[in-house]
Amino acid sequence: MPPHCRHSTRFCAGVLALVLALPLWVLADPLDEATQAMLVNAVEAAFELDLYNSRCRSDQSGRRSENLNKELVSRYRLTVLDVQDDYFPEGYYRDAQARMQEDFLARLRELGGCAGAKTARLRDTLGQRHDEAMAKVARQP
Repeated sequence: MPPHCRHSTRFCAGVLALVLALPLWVLADPLDEATQAMLVNAVEAAFELDLYNSRCRSDQSGRRSENLNKELVSRYRLTVLDVQDDYFPEGYYRDAQARMQEDFLARLRELGGCAGAKTARLRDTLGQRHDEAMAKVARQP
């Protein structure tokens, strides 16, 4: 085999090895705006419900965010943190989480703390939003 053919074979093999080493999300089609908005809503809904449970029910489990994380990884090869980094306006998950927490705590103060939130049935409202958001994510191909 001529020397230039051996070189291009090695080159092709090297390119193929690089492509195979790329994570799947790099090769996947980018998400459209509607899907991005759906994912942002799902992350916010899970975060709020977990925060309510943490603040008003002493439940530190973060179960809703964990369940969403499993769903996102299996469907999109994304994590909750990836969504916060890539699709939230803040562009950084810590900033997105700080804003969501500030917004939630302001809402909680307006309701009169946990006692007012319980009277206003905030947990039911948050749970319904979370369930609807998770159903939308689950319906995606």
